[in-house]
Amino acid sequence: MKKSRTLVIGDIHSGLSALEQVLEKAKVTSDDKIVFLGDYVDGWSTAVETVNFLIALKETHNCVFIQGNHDELCYDWLKEKKDNPIWLQHGGQATLESYEEADDKTIEAHLQFYEGLENYHLDSANRLFLHAGFTNLKGVEHEYFTKTFYWDRTLWELAQSLNPEMLKEDEYYPSRLKHYSEIYIGHTPISKKLSDVVPTMSANVWNIDTGAAFKGPLSVIDVDTKEIWQSDPVHTLYPTEKGRN
Repeated sequence: MKKSRTLVIGDIHSGLSALEQVLEKAKVTSDDKIVFLGDYVDGWSTAVETVNFLIALKETHNCVFIQGNHDELCYDWLKEKKDNPIWLQHGGQATLESYEEADDKTIEAHLQFYEGLENYHLDSANRLFLHAGFTNLKGVEHEYFTKTFYWDRTLWELAQSLNPEMLKEDEYYPSRLKHYSEIYIGHTPISKKLSDVVPTMSANVWNIDTGAAFKGPLSVIDVDTKEIWQSDPVHTLYPTEKGRN
């Protein structure tokens, strides 16, 4: 009998073609638990199709959907229809155009999808999954500002700055990292320019954002074995588009 896996998927940014490709490469089945780290939209042209795919996938698979900052921006626009020039400049224009042909039923289903996103997920092995980071020294349950979960970049910056030889038992090891066996994040691309980027670990933090919105691939990692699967560089799957480059 095939063992159930926990698979983590980085920032998709409307790259449905890359998502379908990497799910096929990883041979994902309904026995697997799939944790999506957020930023489902803003980048490539298939925003509506991407969210439709994820909604359908949840009907047949064990999925955890984490909230990303771009998902909040898209939700706010769908809900309020307020202009947000900064959002449009950072992938929102492609999302706006994707939604131009969406009917009311589709938009309502998508609003429900965005409203159901989780700020973070903590599994039975004390592994934490969230889009960006947190700042409270006592851990995520004590975070004062929930937007930190999908906007913060200091967690990854902190992890990268540590001496690799420092142990958790060290007096000066960062308190917020001690609470979890591992932490999986996206949000901050490891590189925006390289096409051969892979998920990277610093301290006990794994960054799975391999720049799918830019020049990189979309990545999946098995949290137990650390096996990695990647799509083609996403921009090659949308050759007539610029993405967020």
